[in-house]
Amino acid sequence: MREIDRLTTEQYATPSILLMEAAASASARAIAARLSSDLTHKTVRVLCGRGNNGGDGAALARALWMMGARADVVLFGRADETRGDARTNFEMVRRLASFRAGSGERPSGLSFVECETAARWEEISSAHHGYDVVVDALFGTGLTRPLEGVHREAAEHLALMREARDNSGRPGPLFVSLDIPSGLNADSADPLGETVRADLTVTFTAPKPANVLPPASHFGGELVVADIGSPPSLVDAAPSKLFLTEADDARAWLERTRYAPGSHKYAHGHALVVAGSFHYSGAAVLCANGAMRSGAGLVTVATPATTRDAVAPRLLPEVIAVALPESDEGAVGPHSAPKIFELAERATALAIGPGLTSSSEETRALVREVVARRRTPVVIDADGLNALAPWPSELRGSRELPLVLTPHEGELRRLVGADARAPLADRARAVGEFAAAHELIVVLKGERALVAAPDGRVFVNPTGNAGLGRAGSGDTLTGVVAGFLAQAFAASAGERDAVEATVAAVYVAGLAGDSAARERGLRALTASDVREHLGAAMRALDPKGERP
Repeated sequence: MREIDRLTTEQYATPSILLMEAAASASARAIAARLSSDLTHKTVRVLCGRGNNGGDGAALARALWMMGARADVVLFGRADETRGDARTNFEMVRRLASFRAGSGERPSGLSFVECETAARWEEISSAHHGYDVVVDALFGTGLTRPLEGVHREAAEHLALMREARDNSGRPGPLFVSLDIPSGLNADSADPLGETVRADLTVTFTAPKPANVLPPASHFGGELVVADIGSPPSLVDAAPSKLFLTEADDARAWLERTRYAPGSHKYAHGHALVVAGSFHYSGAAVLCANGAMRSGAGLVTVATPATTRDAVAPRLLPEVIAVALPESDEGAVGPHSAPKIFELAERATALAIGPGLTSSSEETRALVREVVARRRTPVVIDADGLNALAPWPSELRGSRELPLVLTPHEGELRRLVGADARAPLADRARAVGEFAAAHELIVVLKGERALVAAPDGRVFVNPTGNAGLGRAGSGDTLTGVVAGFLAQAFAASAGERDAVEATVAAVYVAGLAGDSAARERGLRALTASDVREHLGAAMRALDPKGERP
């Protein structure tokens, strides 16, 4: 982002002070939107550091003041010690604050104080003011160590204010952070230490990793991404491989694969689901039904013979259930491969693993054979992943025959060959490197699911909620991914982008979970509820395409 700001100034003749003004204007609009667009008689306190983030804060205070608010600016340091555009804005606020109109009895509505010591901060913070908005502009993207001294005391003071507001049940100040909550390293998902917790974060040009990756993202509240004038071409040319999925990404995929007049079931793909065992029949049901609701034209579930009797009555009537030879333990047997390959000849995507059990070497060998000899895209989940852990170096995906893995964190560690109990130090880096090393598409499940592409790009999914951490949610997601891949690979060759289909599937599934949670609540949410809200999610994204 610093490079993008520099190039905007150097290559596009945009003075950096204008970027700061644009950031302030965008932040003011975001705050006004939260206050019904009326700032008259509202009171705002802006806490500024000495750097450019503080300069943004000073410019914001001036913008809010011009919109009718009373703005008090606290600079942690001395204006004379600041530099560049930040100093320009501090000087402007200081001069405006010293102005007295007319006889000199009426203040300007803008105040400016310098705070150099903890004693001075104690004096400032002890004054009782009922602020409507408190702005954190202490540190931006340059912080790499924990808050210390008076800055830490300021963050602790804001935490006490927030706690008092939340415990009182009465309206209190809106806490806003500029670019990123102070206390976070912009490039890390982990907080450095004491961190400001905002209700609203206005970040500029594009999100930073800490804006979107948990647990750091928990501190930001609502995230607004503000365009401040940097050309999109500079953002597109940036070397970053981390992306945030947006509604437009999923919408674009849905629009490209719309149900057209005259289309038929084969035009929308055939998903084959190999899943289930004697003790885990529900996984096969959830996966197959998820694929059906996702829009696949046909869905077949292949499951062990004795399991089929438990699976078939719970399937949507449109799903076909086929029996496979089974082992003595009621799992898919070693002689199932010919039948699976026969079924796969008529499929456009295959999902394997949910509820399969992988305890026997025979099952593990079957999974390896199905994946190695595939003629369609394959989605691998749960016991299918366990059967392939650690990941065989000779198994690689390709654009024509992609492999999509959907592990949770423990499964990813086993695939990598690491201790399954040791947490990943950097989820985005780990999943991106693993996907690139084996040319895979990897969906790392969990809060803020990540989709890694074979070229190492990682997409952060913003949809979904805590209620999805329930049994069966992963099985449903696997079905949705398989259904989207079936549709993509049944379409014309130009639409066969497995990465785009997977990114869209994860976004839509999460959005369906959000829709279901609004109706059911988090505690009562089930994987079946997610499936039944897939239609609502797709209608919300592409109402024209989903309308008869």
